[in-house]
Parts: sequence; C-alpha cells; structure tokens
Amino acid sequence: MDPEFFEQLAMPLFDQLYNFAHWLTGDRTDAEDLVQETYAKALKGFRSFQQGTNLRAWMYRILRNTFHTSRTGLAAQNTSSLEEEEAQGNAVTAHTVTPELLLLQQEDQQTVLKALAALPVPYREIILLCEVEELSYREIAQVLDVPIGTVMSRLSRARTALRQPQKTNPLGRPIDARTL
Repeated sequence: MDPEFFEQLAMPLFDQLYNFAHWLTGDRTDAEDLVQETYAKALKGFRSFQQGTNLRAWMYRILRNTFHTSRTGLAAQNTSSLEEEEAQGNAVTAHTVTPELLLLQQEDQQTVLKALAALPVPYREIILLCEVEELSYREIAQVLDVPIGTVMSRLSRARTALRQPQKTNPLGRPIDARTL
C-alpha cells in the first residue's frame, strides 16, 4: 500500500499512541522511541493491514507488542531507582493558583501515578486503554488479543486493585496481592 495513504490514516493517532507509550514507559524519551518504532513497524507491515478493519486497535497492538519486547518492557518496569522516585515526587507544575492548591493537585497526581505504577503491567494497560485512551471493550480485546470477557474481568480486577490500599513488605516494597 501507499506510504502516503498510511501517513494519512496513521498520523492522527500519534498523540494518543504517544500518551499510551508515555504511561507504559514512564519516560518521555522511551515513549518517543517506542512510538517511532511502532510507526516504523506499522509502515513496514501495512500491506498486512486489512482495509475496513480497526486501524486504531491495530496500531495500539503494535505499540503494546513492541513495548513488551523492548528494553523498557516488563523487566525494566519492575525496577526503579530512588533518585527517579525522588525526582518524580519533587516535580512542580508551572501553572499555580495558590501554593495550597498546587500542593493538593500534586499530591493527587502523585497518588494516581503511584497507584498506576504499582499495578501489574496487564492491569495498568487495561486501565489506560479503557479510562485514558477511551477504547471500547471490543477495541481493547483487539489490541490485547483476548476475548471481551477477559477484558471485562481484567478491568474489574484492575479497578479493585486501585481501590485497595497498597500493601508493602518490611522493606517498603509493594506486595503482589496474588502471592498472598
């Protein structure tokens, strides 16, 4: 297929794909690399795309698969340095109304980011695809290559995990609820 046709169809998805990649990787540079690699793979495999099917789900699937096989995938997501955590905790937004409001917003944002980061990757992706990227259950099922029932089940478990207080071991590290 024509690369210009691919560009016309795929480029409007760039911001959405970048946002999802940033949520997955937690790093702007890694997210940019992931999206760039996603577009390169999609362009290369565009002949296999069937016109009339869901391009958005196809692109998300490529991004997700690329993430899982990349250096920033599952293994890298299980580690973080204290310096990175401190830097994230000290980030200050330039737009402020009052110092109190800024502090409250920052605490809320950090709480959400920590809760998402504590989720296992399959739960984090399902929350992001549903709540942030607003994909339908059918689109999520296509992206993850699972039945819709699995999407609903994982989404339910992910939401339950987000509602529960974070349990930690004596070293302060999160405890995986599935091992209890």
